Amino acid sequence: MATYDFATETSRITTRPAVATRVANAVANAYRAWKNRRAFYRLGEMSDAEFADIGLTRADLHVANVPFGRDPTVRLRAIATGRADTIEDLARKVA
Repeated sequence: MATYDFATETSRITTRPAVATRVANAVANAYRAWKNRRAFYRLGEMSDAEFADIGLTRADLHVANVPFGRDPTVRLRAIATGRADTIEDLARKVA
């Protein structure tokens, strides 16, 4: 058996787990996005005081409403983080 033959054999063996891993990751990501989308829809039931506690407004739900295959909580996290950073910057300028 030449070195070339061994390298060819090895590459066929290692590609199957990689494909299985990619499929498993895709399924896991789809399930996570589905769960987060359900939680996103339940946010509409919160009061304005509860929104203020987590650093969001009711209008942020409309801004973060993304197409079905994507995760809206990622957009909400970015909005809340950006708002918190802005508030901290303003507080530093006042002090």
